[in-house]
Amino acid sequence: MNKLIALLIAAGLAPQMAHAEVRITEWMYSGGSGEFIEFTNLGSSAIDFTGWSYDDDSRLPGVFDLSGFGLVGAGESVVITEIEADTFRLDWNLGASVKVLGGYTNNIGRADELNLFDASGSLVDRLAYGDNSAAGGPRTQGVSGRASSEAALGANDATQWVLSSVGDVEGSYVSLSGAVASPGVTAFAAAVPEPETYAMLLAGLGMIGFAARRRG
Repeated sequence: MNKLIALLIAAGLAPQMAHAEVRITEWMYSGGSGEFIEFTNLGSSAIDFTGWSYDDDSRLPGVFDLSGFGLVGAGESVVITEIEADTFRLDWNLGASVKVLGGYTNNIGRADELNLFDASGSLVDRLAYGDNSAAGGPRTQGVSGRASSEAALGANDATQWVLSSVGDVEGSYVSLSGAVASPGVTAFAAAVPEPETYAMLLAGLGMIGFAARRRG
């Protein structure tokens, strides 16, 4: 019976303890109120961004500090932008729940590279892109680029990315400045288990334990 309880606990808590995978999930190099890059925690547990950083094709950890994001929850998308965070929020009508870090200065160009590093300086994700399908990716001027499938995330192949469109799978929309994107929203984010799921699991384990004691 003890083995059964241990297996149930492992099965129920495994998603919660899984290693979080952070990916680049959207970018726009020009247009609207300013360029932006979105990162999403695609895992099923939160991850602390303290010490994490971003850089472009110079590939240097520590260039733009992402510590300000703090703890990024499972399925949560966060955004960095070249403009002030409050201006970006106003343009995209974003609530305070969407984490935005503004003021980065290593601007990306029509053909560039996006690099995400963890606190140890190790590369977490990279996306090199061009400015057209022949050069290696969509031209994200005034319209963001998003992955065409879940497999495209983390593959570092911008030819698998497409331009956002109003009402697409990510619910992209037009900002006040006329750009099209969906900052803070990702179609492939993992579903976060509801608290009721764990409550039911613990209740079931309690009943098993009670039954085991009754039989003992």
